[in-house]
Amino acid sequence: MVCRQPNIASRSQDHWDDDPQGYRSRRDIGQRRSDDAKVQRLKMNSLHILGGSGHGKVVAEIASLLGYKQIVFVDAVWPERTENGRWPVVGKPTHDHQPMFCAVGRNDVRAELFEEFDLWDSPTLVHPSAIISPSAKIGAGSLVVAGSVINADARVGCGSILNTGCSVDHDCLLEDFVHISPGARLAGGVEVGAGSWIGIGAVVREGVRIGRNVMVAAGAAVVQDVPDAARIGGVPAKGL
Repeated sequence: MVCRQPNIASRSQDHWDDDPQGYRSRRDIGQRRSDDAKVQRLKMNSLHILGGSGHGKVVAEIASLLGYKQIVFVDAVWPERTENGRWPVVGKPTHDHQPMFCAVGRNDVRAELFEEFDLWDSPTLVHPSAIISPSAKIGAGSLVVAGSVINADARVGCGSILNTGCSVDHDCLLEDFVHISPGARLAGGVEVGAGSWIGIGAVVREGVRIGRNVMVAAGAAVVQDVPDAARIGGVPAKGL
């Protein structure tokens, strides 16, 4: 799956001259801009988090640090569950819950929810303590947790999780819906296919290509390319 990056440039362009509602005067244009800015500020202050789990609480705390004021959860278990930590669960998810961020840990389920609720314009949430190279690119709906490092020219797809204290070195390519677990280390030029999971504390040698839907066990040392859908572990990593 190729990440459908939101078109930031086209969203920021000014289209008032082509306004279909017929606004023509400077006063009308100024008022409409003001109203639109209020709506945008409201959206920036609020966030619906899809998935009332422990991982969801991590997402909520990061969102709060980033300035979101109105944070609520939506989850299919509602009304059986009405709170997640200090945040309320307000209902089942719908397309009206925007902006929405998917906080489901399982890669395959997260991918399905992205499609179901059209989350390709979700915000990207980066913990303030993470270190992100100015040349790195991170896709929509991805999460970067505390202490993570993403180095020069690394690219991260949509809906990915870079968990606590992981590192992604220069020129790495992570496709959509990847999960890099806490403390995992990717050396330079590593490629990780869509839907793959790199376990806690695993290390991957420079230039290694990991296929799609791969599971790398905790503590593994990956020193050679890995085919799609493989399950590997150990030092050096071998098939499980």
